[in-house]
Amino acid sequence: MTEQPLKNIIEAALFTAGKPLTIDHFLDLFVEVEQPERREIRTALQALQEEYAERGIELLQVASGYRFQTKTDLTPWLKHLQPERSPRYSRAVLETIAIIAYRQPITRREIESIRGIAVSSDIIKRLQDYNWIRILARRDTPGHPALYGTTRAFLDYFNLKNLSDLPPLTELRENLEKQSELFEELIAPEKEIVPTNLEEIALEKKIVPKKEILLKTNPF
Repeated sequence: MTEQPLKNIIEAALFTAGKPLTIDHFLDLFVEVEQPERREIRTALQALQEEYAERGIELLQVASGYRFQTKTDLTPWLKHLQPERSPRYSRAVLETIAIIAYRQPITRREIESIRGIAVSSDIIKRLQDYNWIRILARRDTPGHPALYGTTRAFLDYFNLKNLSDLPPLTELRENLEKQSELFEELIAPEKEIVPTNLEEIALEKKIVPKKEILLKTNPF
């Protein structure tokens, strides 16, 4: 192992990479004879998480690995550094991604059955362009309809490590509403974004939320 403290190397790598890093990524930083144990890397990552707990940025583990990012409660100040507006998503897009997240794998017709309204090809294309969904397989029925599911990019965007971290639908609704100004005009406060039967689906799937969903902010 090099004389340079492991924690410092990992910290520098995270700031330099510009993307989430896995344990394997950290191992690749060293020649074979100097490679630390995986447990040593995890210990260093935990130490960094504790050190940054009270700072303006945090070390977070998402589906694709570990990354530094700004804390969401600082967004009101940091947004002035980025004049371009954050992306806004329509009600139809948000309903569709919520249904796919909780019911995957699912066909377009099944999404329409839950929403009670047609799902346009444009909505599916937009979600694919965001890299939030992908075709997992095709159902062995007439027409062989595509079965859609979420991607690692979807989990990364919402700061989730895996699907078991999905929040209750009420929390998902609240956080998705923050992503769209359209909800202020199109949805009354008491109206659910996702039909009630989707909540029943989530219970049937026994999805147990582990933490509250967070909105992604740009990492430093």
